[in-house]
Amino acid sequence: MAQPTATPLNMSLEEKLDKIRMPKLQNQQQTGVVLKAVEDTLRDQKTDFTPTGYFAALLALLPQAITSSGVVNKELATSVVYLLDVVTPFAPEPLLRSKFSQILTNIAPALSLPEADAPLLRPSIGCLESLLLAQDASAWELSQTQIGPRRAIAGLLQLAVDHRPKIRKKAQDAITKVLRNPPPSPSSDHPAADMCAETALKSMSDLAAKASQAKKQRKGQVDAEHEPALIHSLHLVKTVAAASGGWPSKKIEALCEVLLNISKSSNEYMTMAAFEVFEIIFQGMAEDEVASAKLPRLLEVISELRPSQNDSQLLPPWIAVISRGYDVSAQISPDETFQQLPELFTMISGFMASASHNIRISASECLMSFMANCVPDTVLLEPSIYDEKVLEKLSRAAVDLLSLKYQSAWMESFNVFGAMFDSLRWRSDPILREVVKTVGDLRGNNSFAGKKEADEVLGKAIRAMGPEAVLSILPLNLAKPVPGQPGRAWMFPILRDFVSNTKLQHFRDELLPLSELMFQRVLDNGDAERTMEIKIFDTLVKQIWATLPGYCDLPLDLTEAMDQKFAEILSTLLYTQVDLRSDVCKALQTLVESNQVIASIEEEDDLVLQSRVSKAVAQKNLEHLSGFAGNMLAVLFNVYSQTLPQFRGYILKCINAYLSITPPAELMETFQRVTTALEGSLAESVAKTQAEKQKQKQQNNEDKMPQTSHTLMDLVITISVYLPRESFITLFNISSLIIVKDDDPQLQKKAYKLIPRLAESETGKAALQERSAELQQLLLSSSEKVSPPAKRDRLTAITTLIPFLPSDSLHFIPSILSEVVISCKETNERARTAAFDLLILMGEKIVSSSGATIHNSKVAHMPDDAPAATANLEEYFTMVSAGLAGSTPHMVSASITALTRILYHFREQLSAETLTDLVQTMDLFLTSNNREIVRSVLGFVKVCVISLPLALMTPRLETLIPNLMVWSHEHKAQFKAKVKHILERMMRRFGVDVVTKYCPEEDRKLITNIRKTKERNKRHKDAAKEAGEDDEDKQQRKGRFESEYDEALQDSDSEGSDVSDNEVLGKSSKKRRAEEKGGKSYIVEDEEEPLDLLDRRALANISSTKPLKQRAAAARKAAKTDLDGKLILGEDSDEDDKMVIDTGDKDEEGGVGAYVNALKGRDAAQRGRGGKLKFSNKRDKDNDEMDVDDEDIQQVKKQIGGDRRDSRGGGRGRGGDRGGRGSGRGGFPQRRGLGEEKRSGPSGDGGRVMKSPRGRGGGRGGRGGRR
Repeated sequence: MAQPTATPLNMSLEEKLDKIRMPKLQNQQQTGVVLKAVEDTLRDQKTDFTPTGYFAALLALLPQAITSSGVVNKELATSVVYLLDVVTPFAPEPLLRSKFSQILTNIAPALSLPEADAPLLRPSIGCLESLLLAQDASAWELSQTQIGPRRAIAGLLQLAVDHRPKIRKKAQDAITKVLRNPPPSPSSDHPAADMCAETALKSMSDLAAKASQAKKQRKGQVDAEHEPALIHSLHLVKTVAAASGGWPSKKIEALCEVLLNISKSSNEYMTMAAFEVFEIIFQGMAEDEVASAKLPRLLEVISELRPSQNDSQLLPPWIAVISRGYDVSAQISPDETFQQLPELFTMISGFMASASHNIRISASECLMSFMANCVPDTVLLEPSIYDEKVLEKLSRAAVDLLSLKYQSAWMESFNVFGAMFDSLRWRSDPILREVVKTVGDLRGNNSFAGKKEADEVLGKAIRAMGPEAVLSILPLNLAKPVPGQPGRAWMFPILRDFVSNTKLQHFRDELLPLSELMFQRVLDNGDAERTMEIKIFDTLVKQIWATLPGYCDLPLDLTEAMDQKFAEILSTLLYTQVDLRSDVCKALQTLVESNQVIASIEEEDDLVLQSRVSKAVAQKNLEHLSGFAGNMLAVLFNVYSQTLPQFRGYILKCINAYLSITPPAELMETFQRVTTALEGSLAESVAKTQAEKQKQKQQNNEDKMPQTSHTLMDLVITISVYLPRESFITLFNISSLIIVKDDDPQLQKKAYKLIPRLAESETGKAALQERSAELQQLLLSSSEKVSPPAKRDRLTAITTLIPFLPSDSLHFIPSILSEVVISCKETNERARTAAFDLLILMGEKIVSSSGATIHNSKVAHMPDDAPAATANLEEYFTMVSAGLAGSTPHMVSASITALTRILYHFREQLSAETLTDLVQTMDLFLTSNNREIVRSVLGFVKVCVISLPLALMTPRLETLIPNLMVWSHEHKAQFKAKVKHILERMMRRFGVDVVTKYCPEEDRKLITNIRKTKERNKRHKDAAKEAGEDDEDKQQRKGRFESEYDEALQDSDSEGSDVSDNEVLGKSSKKRRAEEKGGKSYIVEDEEEPLDLLDRRALANISSTKPLKQRAAAARKAAKTDLDGKLILGEDSDEDDKMVIDTGDKDEEGGVGAYVNALKGRDAAQRGRGGKLKFSNKRDKDNDEMDVDDEDIQQVKKQIGGDRRDSRGGGRGRGGDRGGRGSGRGGFPQRRGLGEEKRSGPSGDGGRVMKSPRGRGGGRGGRGGRR
């Protein structure tokens, strides 16, 4: 009998008993009856309903259900024990200690009897758990032979490996809880921990031995009988280890031996379970300081259990355990572990010589783990003499890995070297110089196969030791080649990818002169034709400068290396070498940003993490760079103005970096220069005549350079975010001047971008707040001067300004609202999206300012005596609704679209009265005769149908549905599809009956059609699901929509799509239609041959729906004919009667065969239409007169597909040596040669693609086919 459902742990006793008193399931009734009987007994005895009273009454009732001979009454026993399980945790501990033996004696038969089922066992385990938690240290001292806690825990250990999962889980949880809550005593370990460990280990050892014996007897076959029990015992060991924070030291050796033997099992689950035990033991030691004292002994035991050198089964798991163990050891005692590292490294590296690939991989990963985890930071920053000796030993062990003994493991060794460089960082020099030398020599050998792996090692060496050290070992040998020494130009890409945190002076001393030398050789070539050698020199120059960004990434000698001379060299390069600009700009930008990252760290210095650059040094570097900022900005500005717009991005990023460190005085001076130039450019533009402007525009179009004013405005926008407050007056003056210039849309766009740019800095935000009134006036006064390309940026500027509106300036919202509403119908998709976002933002601003006053008298288009309004959401909807009285259908349509968007967003905050009025108003607009208005209303209706409450919408359906159905007969602009889609959503939400009820009689056919379509789709979907094809559709649907609003509007199972939603979403209808067309397509392909996509008939094999699996088609057979060419129907065809025989029949050698061939063979005469005789000129392999090899024929067949789809066209051409019908007579369409591809070219047919002749081109007509 099942007990009541599980209850939360924090419920009180009364709450738990209440659930039992009112059971929800029939099989819980018995427990409720027993509880009622117990409570009646307590009432009769006038005993309070306390945990003690319940406990005593149930204890008295227990012997009636369970005796020493077994369970007397199964149902009563289950109910009583379950109630005891509920009550025991609340009973006083002294009472539980005193009644322990009595309860254990009564429950023991239930635990030990084989016929005891789960509903009785689980509460029995719960009772034992509560009793054991209440026992004190003295009770735990009793032996297992006495009736005491140890006997109870022995029973739990037995149940913890039970074959029933729920019993096993309950027992393991009880053991965990008991072991984690030891009784008060001097020892931190539980008194039963040793006993639990011993029992669990013995159980596991015995089962492992049985499994091993059975495997031997079955000659290596898997023993299914013992494996489940062994897995259960492994889980028990894991439970005990996790609960007791490790494993008893005396038992560690035996445990490790058993676990390692189990881990070599072919059963991956058992191997993982064995590893999990080790993991839990190590984890417990890492977290517990007391338990960590056992770690050295554990690692010693594991090391002693080292398997055979070539044991490919046991060695990898043993190496993995060693790796994890020393990882934990490094966390507990890093210095001691580091001192052991050379010995460990040597021990594990010995396995790299193994013939087994798995062993080599495991060994290399273990060595990589050692290097990553066992090298403390102190060794890198302040190594002692002992540390240096350890590093020397490590280097010798590493060099040994490159000996011939380990040649088969060189690829794995390279991974280890990479880990060593990553771990030892700058301490790699000089201890790993020999490794670099050897790997570099290997890499330089053309026959070496591991170039990619060697490049990775050398790259990590460059990053760790620095390029100067590596190039001193492996010189480039390019400037002054040494005879017999190879050149190493292949190192430049490695330097580019790995150089960082090194000395910039090395670039100046070594690579800069090399670059000048190479470039001089390119210059010496002059205008002569560029030879391969000159191209190589040019490439080398680019590769050299590609390394500069790496040298500039947190250099160690920035203040010394970055001087005026080097800055001038870089400036000259920016002016003269266009190809190198991106690398130089990236380098200059990295110089600043890498130091800014270090300087902005808030925690204390961690020199290892910060690559030896402290915050103070980083700040000093930035101050040094700021001295060059002014001149560098001037250079960058000039270069920016000379660069085409599509290549300016990296220059602008570099300008941003230097603006952030420019001193305020220089920044203001730079700003003044730029603004002065901008004013001059604008004045010059105003002074020009229209003809001059046109000429200038034409010239700019020719050289593709933008106007000077555009470039200067870009620079002003970039500088603006770094300017001090006092310069903002100039900024606003510039904006106000340019915003009203509608003769230059691009310049106007840039002026609007200034406001969002200012909002990126705290100073800018303060300025926007302070000058909010001026900006409002500027935006309102310039509304008539907005050019269409600047619409989106203007809306973005307004969006930026709205959050800074003070509560007394809310009249700005109704003033600008009409422009925002009409922008909802803009042709530019981004402008529409910006308008929708702005509508939502203004609504949220009104809501956040609820109660404030909106001064309507200050609104331009309202009278001076207009009454003020209170800011709230209803008032905002009233403002937007004002557009419904617009004089043009376009304005009315835009207002409806705007209302739709804000209704969906604020629907839960609006009152029912406002919602009803809106729906009623739109119901009236649905009767309009203007399609543009109705199109927007349909979008509004859809939002209402899918999102508004049922109680509000149901009464409106009576008028809404008939008005909708009027437009179901309109085929233009997809009105019918839209109405059908809305009706489908109505049927889904309100039910078919309700929709049918209000639908006019003559239009109910549409309802029926929708219902049948839906049922058909459901049947298809169910069929696909049965075929296992549903997951693909789910993945396709997942993530289709960017927001909940998009999904609500567009997600539908309907065949028709609602295009009117595009307006509300701010999306292009064309784009939407393209998306619809771009659905999945399927190729219906023949099983034998792939589809020839060049064939005109290929389109017939493209399906927009996923084809169901079809039965294998019967073999196509040609129709039979008699000797006169007449069709013979109704008789079974014979293989000998086929009209088309591809190959000669080799079996028909005799006279009969010759006769059959004469009558029905390939060369036999056939009667065609009208009874005319026709002779085939097809040739088989043996009789073909053309000089064609068998291989050629096979190749041609492959090219043309050899498909039965092509059989009609393939046999009709008049090929052979005559060239076919399409012989090269001028202008006639000619057929493609056998196996040739289609070709296009000039023709007399107006550029039409002509087929090439079907013949091979060797005959009379074949020549003319090629054009």
